[in-house]
Amino acid sequence: MNQGFSYFFWHIVEATQNYFNAMSGPDFTWLLVGLLGQVLFMMRFIVQWLHSERHQKSLIPISFWYFSLLGSVIVLAYGLHKTELVIIVGQLPGTLVYVRNLMLIKNEKSKKDQKVI
Repeated sequence: MNQGFSYFFWHIVEATQNYFNAMSGPDFTWLLVGLLGQVLFMMRFIVQWLHSERHQKSLIPISFWYFSLLGSVIVLAYGLHKTELVIIVGQLPGTLVYVRNLMLIKNEKSKKDQKVI
């Protein structure tokens, strides 16, 4: 890389342009779907961090599980569409865990509501 940073930068820009120019409309749509799923999945960590900072101890709010589930399902849909086995295998078990955690939270809330009555 003896031509410097500007050569490297413009090479990346050109490669990116070629990548998007070769992409069909539906492929671009699925790319956006996959990126949306990844952003939602990332948001769970931000929500958990802010919630823990607010309470000054490590806590996991219910929104963490919803962001996890939504992000995971969307990324899983992307993986299924692209037939990417690594993404499918990586997201499928987590999706089940997120659903189960939400079920446990709902059951716990129902038990608390019954005790109040």
